[in-house]
Formats: sequence, structure tokens, C-alpha cells
Amino acid sequence: MNHKNNENFILDPRAIKGIELFNQKKFFAAHEELELAWRDEHGAIRDLYRGILQVGVAYYHIQRRNFTGAQKMFVRAEKWLGPYSGNFLGINVGKLKKDATKISRLLRSGQLDDINTSNGTIFPGIETKF
Repeated sequence: MNHKNNENFILDPRAIKGIELFNQKKFFAAHEELELAWRDEHGAIRDLYRGILQVGVAYYHIQRRNFTGAQKMFVRAEKWLGPYSGNFLGINVGKLKKDATKISRLLRSGQLDDINTSNGTIFPGIETKF
């Protein structure tokens, strides 16, 4: 969504906390915060929360070597993040989508099979300005 008037949208504090947890590689906790924000949101920004949390769940699955589950989450995240581009409300959604696509490709190609993913170092954070 390339809204020229982002001021019509306000990020839920729980979404901000979820993104902070995501950036700390605490994907399960990030999911919990983002889900709370998602459940209470009824506007267009709801899909953004859902997309971010599903990227986090994909990374969580990869950490636990559940590659099938991770791939399902990437497909869902792509759907929810699809309408968003560039920077939106201080979130670099364009980079998040690009990073998730890169990890998804590594996963599909089998390149993650021999990488220790448990510490989360391979997962890029979400660039923010808030």
C-alpha cells in the first residue's frame, strides 16, 4: 500500500513491541504481540501485522527445522504483505519482503539444510524509523 497519507494510520504499541522482539530474534514472543495487535485491528493495517507475524513464524519454524511449516508461512506472508511497498509507517516493508523472499529461496533450494539456524543470525531484522 503506497498511501500518501500515512498519518491516517497509527501503529499499535503491541505491533511496535512485536517488531522489537522480532529484531531480537524472539520470534515466538513477537508473534504473540503482533497477534494481539492484529486481532484488535479492523482497518487496512491489519494485513500488515499479519504479514509481519507470519514472516516471524516462518523464521521460528526454520529455527526448529520445520521447513515445510516455514514455507507455508512464507506463502501466507507474501499474500498479506503484497499490497505494501517501500516504507510504511516507519517500517521498511519493501526490505522485509525482499529478505523473506531471499530466505524462502534458500529454504526451497535446500541451502538451509546444513546451516545452524537456531541462534537466528541468518534472519535479517525489520528496518524501522520510529
